[in-house]
Amino acid sequence: MNAVQTIEVDGTTVLIEGTGPDTVVMIHGWPDTHGLWDAQVALLSPHLRCVRFTLPGSDPQRGRRALSLQQMTAHIAAIVDAASPQQAVTLLLHDWGAIYGYQYTLQHPQRVARIVGVDIGDTASGEFVRSLSFKPKLMIASYQLWLALAYHLPAGLGDRMTHWMARQLRAPAANAANGAHVGAHMNHPYVSQWSGGFRSARRFTPHCPMLFIYGQRKLFMFHAPAWAQRLAGLPGCAVHGLKAGHWVMVNQPAQFNQLLADWLGLPSAVQPNPNRPGAPT
Repeated sequence: MNAVQTIEVDGTTVLIEGTGPDTVVMIHGWPDTHGLWDAQVALLSPHLRCVRFTLPGSDPQRGRRALSLQQMTAHIAAIVDAASPQQAVTLLLHDWGAIYGYQYTLQHPQRVARIVGVDIGDTASGEFVRSLSFKPKLMIASYQLWLALAYHLPAGLGDRMTHWMARQLRAPAANAANGAHVGAHMNHPYVSQWSGGFRSARRFTPHCPMLFIYGQRKLFMFHAPAWAQRLAGLPGCAVHGLKAGHWVMVNQPAQFNQLLADWLGLPSAVQPNPNRPGAPT
């Protein structure tokens, strides 16, 4: 077992595990914590330094913390600089972590050597919006506005609404042993989304090699098909769709880990532990 080093960066506890010449920074989304990446740390830590943390505002022990898009990307920059001050890093991103990570990459391209994006493409572009029919647009607006409303309601009601929506969206965290952490405190990104807080987000095209893995078993995609096609044609980039939902690394852990290990040039993928919290049954 690798020893876990922790550092504090502006109120966020950052975990550093593993050894190796390169560093991978893992950023989760809603309604998760750094624990989402347990299986990937087990896979990567014998070969790479794994850096992960719970996003500000997603840790119930630290209370609510509403950061704007610019504040969040600056926070990520501070974490990357503290964890890997000299060398560019690999980003492993999912959900809101992908949205924040892509914007961080655009602002600090010299600090990012490779990107693994999971299930979220260039949602900041008009191309993505145009790729959706009316029904998916309505579904996206419905769940996001529900969560934004829950953020502003009294804690008990807001938490129940958030947990209910997490179950409807089949979020593994809602059914995991530690599912009690899921609550309205995590919903600020949706508040920001619907109050114009992401208007400054820029269209994303990677400047470096990128692996994009997405789930095919969803009612709608979080990327424009044309964006994925262009990405697949860029040097060093690859796109893979798996028979999974939004949480690809949980729904198809063995396939996900193998793709990740192969693309990163690691010896082989480890088998996921079926007894870990959040594993599919």
